Amino acid sequence: MNIFRTKSIAEYKADAHQSHLKRAMGSLDVTLLGIGVIVGTGIFVLTGVAAAKYAGPALMLSFLLASIACGFVSMAYSELASMVPVAGSAYAYAYTSVGEFFAWLVGWNLVLEYSVGASAVAGGWSAYVVGLLKTAGIELPTAWTSVPADGGIVNLPAVLITLFLTFLLVRGVRESVTVNKVLVGVKLAAIFLFLFLAAPSVDPTNWEPFMPFGFSGVSAGAAVIVFAYLGVDSIATAAEETKNPAHDMPTGIIASLLICTVLYIAVTAVMTGNVPYAELDNAEPVAFVLRQLGYRFGSALVGTGAIAGLTTVLLVMMYAQTRAFFAMSRDGLIPQSICKVHPHFATPHRITIIVGLAVAVISGFTPINVIAEMCSVGTLFAFIVSSVGVMIMRKKYPDLARPFRCPAIYVVGTLAIVSCGYIMYNLSSMTWERFWIWSALGILVYFLYGYRHSRENKQGEA
Repeated sequence: MNIFRTKSIAEYKADAHQSHLKRAMGSLDVTLLGIGVIVGTGIFVLTGVAAAKYAGPALMLSFLLASIACGFVSMAYSELASMVPVAGSAYAYAYTSVGEFFAWLVGWNLVLEYSVGASAVAGGWSAYVVGLLKTAGIELPTAWTSVPADGGIVNLPAVLITLFLTFLLVRGVRESVTVNKVLVGVKLAAIFLFLFLAAPSVDPTNWEPFMPFGFSGVSAGAAVIVFAYLGVDSIATAAEETKNPAHDMPTGIIASLLICTVLYIAVTAVMTGNVPYAELDNAEPVAFVLRQLGYRFGSALVGTGAIAGLTTVLLVMMYAQTRAFFAMSRDGLIPQSICKVHPHFATPHRITIIVGLAVAVISGFTPINVIAEMCSVGTLFAFIVSSVGVMIMRKKYPDLARPFRCPAIYVVGTLAIVSCGYIMYNLSSMTWERFWIWSALGILVYFLYGYRHSRENKQGEA
């Protein structure tokens, strides 16, 4: 059984030429897509919990550690995206370098990042909306805003926002990109408003002790907040719909990572400088800090920005999941019929609707804490496989044109593997158990369906 067969770059480029997906995005669109998915849950939700329980004020170092790891990965991704400018990101890169079996495992685990992660974000979006309406004197019934495990019937706001974004994604990438631009503008305005209002009142004594949980706390904090940086892979799935992927993808990936890292560290510094870290253990830390400072109206505006931020994260995650599935179906590893491109909208409408309904059901009926923690491990696994893949590609295709060349590839690739592995090591044992169970299920699906229906397998038999 040749489970490590690879797919050539020429085949991928031929597929991209025939896919009929619309090339509608430039480098600015890709950058904003990256900011749209990276700045969201991490900055508006996870910062408070991570500071209170894991790292204290040294959460700034946690973000720096996570960003360095993702920086190495983004250099590898930029080279791969310029060489293999197709939908599928890490899945496609694995297929061309380490083979079909690992590509399937990467694609299977990306479901943990995209569909499961999107469901967690939809739940967070609902919590912010309900909280904002409550401050305005409008209290929605618990039965329709909570999952059954929390005493409700269904989390209806989470379901409705998911279905609305599914509609946008079916309509077309241009419409989705336009909405993303507007919402990114809103959430960046909210972040700058927070910094403008809260930065002048920073008290450095709140940063003492700076590292209350030691460096192990900094590492644990990085493992928690790395969820914020998982958008690096989401951006790469857009390669087949960019006008000039050789230029637009590296620019968008690297620029969005740099911008978001600066924003994360600045917000964390101001947040922990205004309120003792132990008091930040809540789901809306940015708005909480402004309320503590007496800016109730400013808090409401930031809450609105948080809703915009979470909306863009949900939009891009669902978009990325559909493109990953699109690439897998084109290779025959999942049924090709479900990823047919719409003749008018030029989008894979069937899989978009399937993903939207799945995310709506999960977010409407499953507690966030059950689904959120699985996201990081699946994507870190994809990061490691891609970092291995880019080094293999240098050996396998030494003379192939590389519009973007990662400097010191073997050093950067190794550092990406080591840093991502270190962060994975600091994840909880329960997360690892779920990862192994999910992977075992994926291997079963591969041998029952994917291996036999693989296009590469059929070509080999012919």
